[in-house]
Order: sequence, then C-alpha cells, then structure tokens
Amino acid sequence: MRALPALLLLLASLAGHAETPQQIRQTYVAEAASQQAGFAPSAKRGEALFRQRFAINDKMPACTSCHTDNPLNAGQHAVTGKTIRPLATVANAERFTDPAKVEKWFGRNCKEVVGRACTPAEKADFVAFMSEVR
Repeated sequence: MRALPALLLLLASLAGHAETPQQIRQTYVAEAASQQAGFAPSAKRGEALFRQRFAINDKMPACTSCHTDNPLNAGQHAVTGKTIRPLATVANAERFTDPAKVEKWFGRNCKEVVGRACTPAEKADFVAFMSEVR
C-alpha cells in the first residue's frame, strides 16, 4: 500500500515535465525577440516554411516530402519508409510537448531539408502553424 502514494507522486512529477505547444512556441518567441525586436510568431510564415522547397536534398526537398501536404495526416519518411505521426497538434496531442524531442527533430530536419539550423523565429512560426491547422 505504501508504494501507491509514491507511484502517484512519481507520475505527477513526470506529468509536470510535459509542456504545451504554446509554451514551446513562447520559448522560441523569447529567443527570436532577443534577436529581432518586436518579433511575433506567424502561422502564415510557418506554413510557407513547411511548404517551401529547398535544393539541398533531392529525396527530401521540403517538409512535405515526408509529412505530406496536409499536416493532419500521417506521413512516411522518404528514405526509410517509416510512418510518421501527424505534425498538427489537433491530430497528434503529443506533438510539440517535449522540448528535448522538439529540438532534436528541428535540429535533424532543418539540417536535412533546409540545409542549415532553423532560426528561433522559424521554429516559433512553424509551431504556430502546426498549432493552428484544423
């Protein structure tokens, strides 16, 4: 019986580490604002980044190469064929809730698709778009 309260306390502390897409977006907004006065995230710019084609990688020239044109749908990695859960937060409640995972995937995907690290402003815009897609 003593293990149950300890387990509940552990689960509550783990849940406290989860963040919302809005909190993650605000982290990027704060970083962007320190570099660009008056920065405000734009879902429209986020959508443009999502749909933009880059000449860096023939197999993955755009986010849509793996994530499809509709972020509400599951995608498939262009090289490995692995299924990718939807990017839109309304279709995937876990998306943009773990800061470490968000940074990991922005780091990897920006380098592979865009050809460089994405800026905090681009990340804020991208998360804004994925949070507003319906």
